[in-house]
Amino acid sequence: MQLEDHPGDIIRKACVMNNITTPTAASAAGLSGGEFAAFGETGQSARKINLAALAKLTGLNPAKLEAIANGWLPSPKDLSGWRDLRVFTSKKDDLSVNCYLVWDEVTRDAAVFDTGLDAQPVLDTIAAEGLTLRHIFITHSHWDHIEALPQFRTAWPKARLHSGSKNAPVDQRNKPAEIIPLGGLRVTHRETPGHAEDGVTYLVGNWQEDAPHVAIVGDAIFAGSMGNGNGHWELAKQKVREQILSLPAATLICSGHGPLTTVEEEKEHNPFF
Repeated sequence: MQLEDHPGDIIRKACVMNNITTPTAASAAGLSGGEFAAFGETGQSARKINLAALAKLTGLNPAKLEAIANGWLPSPKDLSGWRDLRVFTSKKDDLSVNCYLVWDEVTRDAAVFDTGLDAQPVLDTIAAEGLTLRHIFITHSHWDHIEALPQFRTAWPKARLHSGSKNAPVDQRNKPAEIIPLGGLRVTHRETPGHAEDGVTYLVGNWQEDAPHVAIVGDAIFAGSMGNGNGHWELAKQKVREQILSLPAATLICSGHGPLTTVEEEKEHNPFF
C-alpha cells in the first residue's frame, strides 16, 4: 500500500501549517509557481526540487522528507501476532479508507473501529468467523469514517456505539479512564483532537502471546505524515506527540488511511515529528 500523502501533500500541509505562501515556498524549492502547484498535486516534478530548503522553511525534518521523496515505506506488517485483527480498505473514486475488525478468539466477541465506506466485507467476515459484534468505536465523525455506520447498525442494532463527540448521546460518549472488555482483550482510549474536534485514539491490548498494543488513530497521524490540522495544527501535533508517539516503540499504528506503521517507525521517519 502506498503512503496516504506523497511529498507534495506533505509540503502543502506544512505550508498551510506555517502560513507560508505559494510564491515563498516555490522560490525556496527552486520552482515556478505553476511547477510548485503541480508538485503539490502530484508529488512529482520534472525539475530537481530543493527539499532541504523547503524543509527548513516549513519546519519539516529534511532527512526524513528526503527519505520519503526517495520512496520510504513502513515495513510490511506480519499480523500473525495479532491474529484476530483484520484490516478492510474500502474505496470510492480516489479515496481509500481503512476500517478495523478485532475479536476475542475464545468468546468470539468483536468490535469494529470506524466503518469505512462499505460494511459488507466486514459483515461477511463477522458471519464467516461466527462473531458477535459488541462494539462500534468511532475515531472521529468525518463522513468517510462513518459512512457505513447505518449498515452496521441495521445488521447489529445492539452493538454499543463509542464516540468522542460531545454531541453524541450520553450513553455513546467515551468516559474518562474507561476500559472496555472484549473477551480477554481490553480497549482504552486517548483523546487526540486537532484534525477533528472529536478525535480519539483507541488502544487495544492484552493480546495473546504478548503482542504489542494496537493504536487505532483515525486521521491523527499517517505513515510518514499527519492529518489536516483544519486550523488546529499545533494542537494536532501536540496530541500526536503526547498521546501516540509516547506509546511503546513496537505499538502498531492503524491509521484511517494508508499503510500500517509503528511508533518507532514514525519517530524515525515522519518529517512532521
